[in-house]
Amino acid sequence: MLKRLYSSFLLIVTFSLLILQTSAQNGDPLLEDSGWTYHLQFTGILQGHPTFHAPYSGQNSLTPAHERAYSVTTTAYLGRRLWQGAAIYFNPEMAGGKGFGSTLGIAGFPNGETFRIGNPEPTVYVARVFLRQHITLDKDHYEDISDEANQVKERVSTSRITLTAGKFSLGDFFDNSNVSHDPRSDFMNWALMNNGAYDYAANTRGYTCGFVAEYVKPGWTLRLGTALEPKYANGPELDWHYTHTSSENLEWEKRYALHQRKGVLRLLAFYNVNKSPRYKNAISAKENGSDTTLDVIYGKAYDGKKYGLGVNAEQELGNNINAFFRLGWNDGKNASWAFAEIDNTISGGIRIYGKSWKRSADNIGIALLSNGISEEHRAFLAIGGYGFMIGDGQLPHYSRENIAEVFYQCKLFYNLYATLDYQFVDHPAYNQDRGPVHVFSARAHIEF
Repeated sequence: MLKRLYSSFLLIVTFSLLILQTSAQNGDPLLEDSGWTYHLQFTGILQGHPTFHAPYSGQNSLTPAHERAYSVTTTAYLGRRLWQGAAIYFNPEMAGGKGFGSTLGIAGFPNGETFRIGNPEPTVYVARVFLRQHITLDKDHYEDISDEANQVKERVSTSRITLTAGKFSLGDFFDNSNVSHDPRSDFMNWALMNNGAYDYAANTRGYTCGFVAEYVKPGWTLRLGTALEPKYANGPELDWHYTHTSSENLEWEKRYALHQRKGVLRLLAFYNVNKSPRYKNAISAKENGSDTTLDVIYGKAYDGKKYGLGVNAEQELGNNINAFFRLGWNDGKNASWAFAEIDNTISGGIRIYGKSWKRSADNIGIALLSNGISEEHRAFLAIGGYGFMIGDGQLPHYSRENIAEVFYQCKLFYNLYATLDYQFVDHPAYNQDRGPVHVFSARAHIEF
């Protein structure tokens, strides 16, 4: 009953947003200065792969037979200005469908819009609800921030402290990118929307509860965030024992110009404490017969620690060309707990925008990605271990998982975008014996 009521609420919100958007675009001054922000997105992705070579398969292997799957998400972005410098935001979201192979078998999975739970039935839930407060540090210099998703139109100091608390995604703040960050409108791969080695705190759907503080200056930003970890690896519920488990995140962002071309450099560090078991302990327990399960999903003690570093850069190369680069590493001793089973990664690519061929809203994306895992992680998979996303039952021939992605996105008409995407996955799940896998995708995206 509650689910039906919540679904009806989201439907009403959707139609209301469409009406409000139409009124605002027609120049209604009451709506323009109302203090509200209201946006909506819908994304549907049809994705599949043909048969590929696989002499053996395990519990978490990608099925070598032809597969296809469809995923869909709808999100309403509601926000309201409260008092000077403060606003509250609420995002009801609906997700349905699944990734092919139940989102298993590839560490850098080709669809960032899917979740490991793979429930095809549309489910409605609260994605975000958070409060943001700006604190002015320079009363002489201000800048205007335009209305957009989860951002009310407001005027803020160019030097400020911004505090955010509530439920959100750490990816909203850390490891951001204007070139490769949103599988709804640019590259679809998990390890291209975020640094694959950044095991950022999140539940199965990618959200957590926490607090983020940002110190913003005209040329740079320093941000610090703390957030809740899931109860078990990539699980749906968060662990509220904050004094025993949490994720600490630090990032410095420098904005610059190189030969009058804008660029951004971001340096990231994170430290997670949770129940993630050590790969080496799981291997030893199996070898001595004390525990043959090789279980690294349901940890028992709050002694799992993981730390890592990341580099994230983006650079304008021309009037219509932007490039990005990411480099990431974590220690890889404890099991991956939230994001992806990747311990080190390097990626880069470009976006070419269509002004030169008189399609200014269109763009082409080309990216290359290489993922790897630690020696302990390899040994764990080699003796038959399974994480929450990968595991072929054996790993006699390890190799880096290398991925290439190319897409073309075109604007069909107002607010509607269509994308054709191809991904080549060599050595899926770090296994030389399987693949390569050719992934073909079609995406429809609507935003208001």
